[in-house]
Amino acid sequence: MSIWTRISQALQALASGEGLGTVFERLRTPPERSVAFTIAVIALSAKMAKADGLVTRAEVTAFREVFSIPPEEEPNAARVFNLARQDVAGFEDYARRIAAMFERDKSTLCDLLEGLFHIAMADGTYHPAEDAFLTRVAELFGLSETRFRAIRARFVPDAVPDPYTVLGVSPDMPLKEIRAEWRKLVRDSHPDRMIARGVPEEAVKMSERKMIAINRAWEEISARETA
Repeated sequence: MSIWTRISQALQALASGEGLGTVFERLRTPPERSVAFTIAVIALSAKMAKADGLVTRAEVTAFREVFSIPPEEEPNAARVFNLARQDVAGFEDYARRIAAMFERDKSTLCDLLEGLFHIAMADGTYHPAEDAFLTRVAELFGLSETRFRAIRARFVPDAVPDPYTVLGVSPDMPLKEIRAEWRKLVRDSHPDRMIARGVPEEAVKMSERKMIAINRAWEEISARETA
């Protein structure tokens, strides 16, 4: 059974008048957590979107970049997106529910935030409103400013990317400690670990971009330190 079929079933279980946020209360344990993760990324993306009306093909394309949505499953993704935009609950309510669901695993919340960054950057532009939205989501997730800046540095283009920011470390840390942080990021980005903490297989390819960024940052730092 595909994750999109499971998402459809979860939506069908909603009683008349219930908001999408109710889904998060029912999907707290594996393997349902992967369904909740996917719904969370799409729902928060809907809250982040500017346009009104039905979901556009461009928005679905951005989702496909994260989740590899088969064409026949686009209606299910679109339904989640539109339910979220029609829901009277604000994004902060969603973010708090999701934070409670994954409160013991900040790595999963980081994965989710990375998915939102990927979608935010789908048009090649990072808007101030998107930055304010994602900053607030990170706060509600209980993520530190250092973690948020590290994730943002891996997604938002910068003329001179700071490798220390990308790894979430400071320049005055010993190289041994920086190496330890880099290795932890590499371990956390392994597909098996991501799946184990509830990230659906369809979204694991997000780690590819992360791995490239953190390895490049480590190579630059180690070259500086040993020069």
